[in-house]
Amino acid sequence: MKLATRIALSVTVVMPLLVLSAGLLVLGLVSRDLREQQDGRLHDRAAAVLPDVRALLAADRSGRPKAEQNQHRKVLGDALDAGIRVRGADGTTVLEGGPQPETAVRLPERTPDGPVTVRARGHAWRVLSVPVAGAAPGNLWVYTPASAADPQVAAVRRRVLLVALLAAPVSGLLAYGLAGRATASVRRLSRRAAALDPAAGAAAFAGPPAGIAEVDELSAAIAQLLTRYDEQAARTAQALETARSFSSAASHELRTPLMSMQTDLDVLAAHPGLSPEERAEVVSDLRGDHARLLELLGALRMLALGDLVEVSAFCPLDLCELVDAAAGEAARRHREEGLEPDVQLPAELRVFGWDSGLKIMLANLLRNAVVHGRRPGEPPRVTVRLRAEGAFAVLTVDDEGPGVPPAEREAVFRRFHHRPGSPGSGLGLTLVAQQAALHRGTVTVGDAPGGTGARFEVRLPLVSDGEPTLRLLPARRDWISRVDEGSQGIHKKAP
Repeated sequence: MKLATRIALSVTVVMPLLVLSAGLLVLGLVSRDLREQQDGRLHDRAAAVLPDVRALLAADRSGRPKAEQNQHRKVLGDALDAGIRVRGADGTTVLEGGPQPETAVRLPERTPDGPVTVRARGHAWRVLSVPVAGAAPGNLWVYTPASAADPQVAAVRRRVLLVALLAAPVSGLLAYGLAGRATASVRRLSRRAAALDPAAGAAAFAGPPAGIAEVDELSAAIAQLLTRYDEQAARTAQALETARSFSSAASHELRTPLMSMQTDLDVLAAHPGLSPEERAEVVSDLRGDHARLLELLGALRMLALGDLVEVSAFCPLDLCELVDAAAGEAARRHREEGLEPDVQLPAELRVFGWDSGLKIMLANLLRNAVVHGRRPGEPPRVTVRLRAEGAFAVLTVDDEGPGVPPAEREAVFRRFHHRPGSPGSGLGLTLVAQQAALHRGTVTVGDAPGGTGARFEVRLPLVSDGEPTLRLLPARRDWISRVDEGSQGIHKKAP
């Protein structure tokens, strides 16, 4: 079915519905206005007859039948077409006149908010109750049938239905003619898209604007789709390169621990009579190599995930909660070593971050401080501070170890950089630098304030209330496939 035909049929169906909806709204408004007019007339009738009703009740109470009869006529004359009922203080009905509901219908004693609707046996009445004060108190009811406005409402309803019936064919024919002209530019755009060579990309699809906003938007959307296709192809190539780099790095770095494990296994197999001490030493070496393998594979995996993570994985996070949880986990892991980190945090600092990436960054910062930041023979002392500084969250991790010489402060963030005798994989601080860069922040290393030890400082941009949460990731996404000597300036101080 052609688009023009679809539009015409849609308009043919929708237009009468719109007319009927508007008609229902108009009917409601007309009914409300007519009811308000009825209520206004009831108030007017009540105000007109109230003085005579007082005189009527006074004549009835004093036993003056002639005066009472005269007041009867006056009240009925002032009531005009409205129904009226007057009751004395003793509950006796003094006067009934005009259209009346059945005597058994219970009328409201008070209507402080204006007339109310009373229904009985299929009939409805608008009733206004007015208390009569004075020497002869009583009560006055003024009412009128609620259906008095029905003929006017029925006339409006008939006109709405007539307009709805006429709107269907007329609107359908007009819509078909206009839609045919409006879709001509869409048909031209369709022919351009059909003739496009996908390998040419978005540049080949460019053309002069049609002058119709929707068609130009569609053309721009197709061009954007082609651009995203090119970007996705590049991301696929990057993923393949990351996988190859992961495989290459894993095979290279795992060779040494695997050979060591093989040697230990050969020793156990060739010497079944080893003493318990020697066997325990070999098993300990095997466990150490196994732990190093797991750590290395985990670090490489996280490095690859960081290169491939998408912006959809990021969301506003409370950095204080993450730092507090990471410090607690580090204290639990290194309880036997006597670690009790000194942590100072504000109430809340929100950043736009990747939860898994920030957790691995914090865990590696604290682990590095525990492993390398202790004095010989003493438990590790780690100080963690988090504060806001302008538009940045500033995290510092201080230790009391030997520190990092100025000549090595850039190199510690490179892949597989090892300090002599280090038990780590050489990827912990590389993961810290990668996550800082992914979060549009920086990481630096310097001297601890006391003059002994190292201070690692991470600066991450804060999220403000009026700032959009969607941000593009940084251009560098090759931490596992390529490591530059200068680290591309990623460790320089933020402005």
